[in-house]
Amino acid sequence: MALRNIVKNGDSVLEKHSRTVTEFNDRLHILLGDMTETLLESGGVGLAAVQVGVLRRAVIVLETNVPEGEKEYVVELVNPEIIEQDGEQTGPEGCLSFPGEYGIVKRPNHVRVRAQDRNGKIFEVEGEGLTARCFCHEIDHLDGVLFPKRAERMLTDEELNGEKS
Repeated sequence: MALRNIVKNGDSVLEKHSRTVTEFNDRLHILLGDMTETLLESGGVGLAAVQVGVLRRAVIVLETNVPEGEKEYVVELVNPEIIEQDGEQTGPEGCLSFPGEYGIVKRPNHVRVRAQDRNGKIFEVEGEGLTARCFCHEIDHLDGVLFPKRAERMLTDEELNGEKS
């Protein structure tokens, strides 16, 4: 496994549509492993393959909604699609490709995603709260949609630093 460089805002690759994964091989497994190591090192909660410069429909999300005493874990989603959503949440959202930038984004509070695992087996997974937000955010990346386009507004430096106006 290796750390990969995270592509930053301004790189046109972030606005491209990622291609469907058709080969579930060692190359994909290495990519997913590298993405996991990169995500865990970055302190983020989600990462799309396009964010490490690979235009394939693969994302990983850190499941943080775990019972007390249990460990958070990484969910790998290959060729993911949201098949059900409900509820609503509005709150601050950031992105590893936009360091230090945050916006107020409205997302569903609950989503169900159909995807394939690293071996091509189809499965479904549900997410609530932050996990639902991450699923939506990372799947948006696969279609070249960046969170500032979804933001009601971006937060100012003063808001980020907790300063009163």
